[in-house]
Amino acid sequence: MNPAHQIFGNQLTLLQSGTEYFPRLCADIDAAKHSIYLETYIFAADRAGRMITDALQRAAERGVAVRVLLDGYGSSDLPQQWVDDMRTAEIEVRWFRREISPFTLRRNRHRRLRRMHRKMAVMDGEVAFVGGINIINDIPAHASFSAPQLDYAVRVEGPVADEVHEAMRHLWRVVSWANFRRRGKRIKWLIAGEQRPATSPGIIFLLRDNVRHRRDIERAYLNAIEAAQREVIIANAYFLPGGAFRQVLTRAAWRGVRVVLLLQGRVEYWIQHYATHALYDELLGAGIEIYEYRASYLHAKVAVVDGSWATVGSSNIDPFSLLLAREANLEVHHAGFAGALRASLLAAIAKDAVRVGEGYGLPRSWMDRMIARLSYVAVRLMIGLLGYGRPI
Repeated sequence: MNPAHQIFGNQLTLLQSGTEYFPRLCADIDAAKHSIYLETYIFAADRAGRMITDALQRAAERGVAVRVLLDGYGSSDLPQQWVDDMRTAEIEVRWFRREISPFTLRRNRHRRLRRMHRKMAVMDGEVAFVGGINIINDIPAHASFSAPQLDYAVRVEGPVADEVHEAMRHLWRVVSWANFRRRGKRIKWLIAGEQRPATSPGIIFLLRDNVRHRRDIERAYLNAIEAAQREVIIANAYFLPGGAFRQVLTRAAWRGVRVVLLLQGRVEYWIQHYATHALYDELLGAGIEIYEYRASYLHAKVAVVDGSWATVGSSNIDPFSLLLAREANLEVHHAGFAGALRASLLAAIAKDAVRVGEGYGLPRSWMDRMIARLSYVAVRLMIGLLGYGRPI
């Protein structure tokens, strides 16, 4: 079990992949006495989904108020019978923007693609989880690999857990009103009323929404990279940053900072995957090291700067996370916690990644470059057609 790091009255435990996350989450669900909130982008009808569902049902049976918020797109494959069974067990289930069709996309294209990409849970307002791990098996069905997906979450016990609790309660209220069609001024008041959470020393709970906190997560990254003196390590599943973000990275490399990117090495969504490759020449030309993770799928959304600053959460560095989705990250200023995350990332790079570039294990052909460029153009066109072409 990973050690807990004491940070100004908070205990933070770094959890790697579902093999560490799911048992710890279930243990805290089983210990809950009053309330449980759970938010996830994907809730799958598989072994992991059954494990969490059973724990939630046990909690509801002993009188705990259990509320589950699912994204209408990410969890759209969850069978209705699973939802009905949870509701029969007196678990409240709500959907975030379930209306997905070509007609709704045409009519309200901006709003319909604003997903709830957060992965969080909180028990009794005292213990919380913030990270990037969905409720889905670590090893996908029919996968050609046996290693679990590389992803991270943080277990928080202390004042920050109460901040997470308040954020989850707020979104639950907003979605509940929307589901009952009570739109208009009341909904606008609820959304606008979400305040930036108070932060604990050494820990900042970051939200990304489309009202007050549009740039909070991106700004945290940019500030940390701008201040870097020795090293920047970023592990990101879908890495497609805009020009400002790339400039900050290249400036860091030019002033002698070691910049390391650990990116997706297996094709999961091919347009996003190859669009990232279109940026390789620019990044490699600036002296940035790029590694592709090959042991399994990379779903991590984390970074470490100078071994003392770290972030763990749900936000990818791509237009969909930075422009459209509700996200949640923790920003942690603590050498012990950042060092643990850094050690995990360096171990993954050494054992399970291949370095990209001439003279390394993954050279790139003209065909690779052409596919990458076409994929990048396709993604940019998609963003432009949706009305998000302007940089944030």
